[in-house]
Amino acid sequence: PPPETPPPPPTPGYCVGSVSCRQDPASGAAVRDAAARAGGFDPGPGPDPERVAAAFASDRLLRVDGAPVDGFAPLSGFFRTADGWVRTHANYPHHRARLLALLDLPATVADHPSRDDVATALAARSAQEVEDPAASVGAIAVRVRSADEWRASAPGRAAASGPPVRTAVRDDAAPPRPLAVGPRPLVGLRVLDLTRVIAGPVATRTLALLGADVLRVDPPGLPEIEVQHLDTGQGKRSALLDLATPDGRVRAQELLDAADVLVTGYRPGAVEAFGLRLPGGAVHARVSAWGDDGPWAPRRGFDSIVQAASGIALVEGTRDGTVGDASTAAPGALPAQALDHATGYLLAAAVVDALADRAADGRGRDVAGARARAAPALLVAPGRDPAHGPPRTPGARCVVGHRAGSYPQLSLPPNETGLLWGGAGAG
Repeated sequence: PPPETPPPPPTPGYCVGSVSCRQDPASGAAVRDAAARAGGFDPGPGPDPERVAAAFASDRLLRVDGAPVDGFAPLSGFFRTADGWVRTHANYPHHRARLLALLDLPATVADHPSRDDVATALAARSAQEVEDPAASVGAIAVRVRSADEWRASAPGRAAASGPPVRTAVRDDAAPPRPLAVGPRPLVGLRVLDLTRVIAGPVATRTLALLGADVLRVDPPGLPEIEVQHLDTGQGKRSALLDLATPDGRVRAQELLDAADVLVTGYRPGAVEAFGLRLPGGAVHARVSAWGDDGPWAPRRGFDSIVQAASGIALVEGTRDGTVGDASTAAPGALPAQALDHATGYLLAAAVVDALADRAADGRGRDVAGARARAAPALLVAPGRDPAHGPPRTPGARCVVGHRAGSYPQLSLPPNETGLLWGGAGAG
């Protein structure tokens, strides 16, 4: 429900002047325009910037029983090192455990380490001495860089090699299937959602809004953070399925065979390693941190991590129009998970376009989005003012409330994959 005290009065642009303000309405407009092309309807006026800003900041506006939620765990954030800064991400228990194992804390604090304990350990290392070992063990920590340093690096050059989302046509095909006419052109289509966190779930939530029957599947051993499910799970069904088991892979393939779209949020090659096969003519959309190209393609990453590596954190830290040296300047963060949301909405728009093209030729398509490719697009967006003031909270007219009742998450029973789809539909 909405908070008892409404947010401050609306102010146009919410993040006007910040590094993300230009991309917010653009990605929302991309979804609107793609839906209009697919459904053959007049899209009307452009998106309301304040409402788009509210959608981008949905995790910060979310209230559960009237109380705000904390989007980051205590061991996630910026930490000083011997020569600069690193940003860590330890929201998930397995990432937290890997970070702590990497730091090899003293036995006196190892069982219940505080943020200060982690800060002390990181301060004794160089930022690069944290970043490289973290990548090798699957922990999440990157060195904070300037935009110039990122652009000159091999992973930065790879990230700048293309648009945030790109589409490729495959040779496989199925009989063309026309889309529905009107503002919900995806009615009757099935989307298998194997995404987590924000970017992928935002994309599939958008596809559900446009009429698709979306089934989100999570591994039972790595549950999603509950408030993230509340924030991005609207309009979807959800189930648990272990792809690490032979039986789970059989059921996953049955679901995939009945789907029109597969959306994945794992690192490149992770889903293929399970041996899943796309049906002819399906659209496979993927979102990753660093993209398919360059030396960082296999690495894990999140919005906040990409901000830190790509130079956005130093831009947002100074807020005076200057960018200091990474060893001395204090980093900051965007007022929203803008890379996640922009990539998610752009991915959804590209999926809609791919389905519209498939309706004409029946051919399958691959759609790939990367947060690291969204970062340079934000940094060079026209009209950006690095010396912007603090962001304003979207007004009360952008807040909606609903009851979030508890409901079970299904574990898929044998030979009952059809029960999880919404009755008759695609395939």
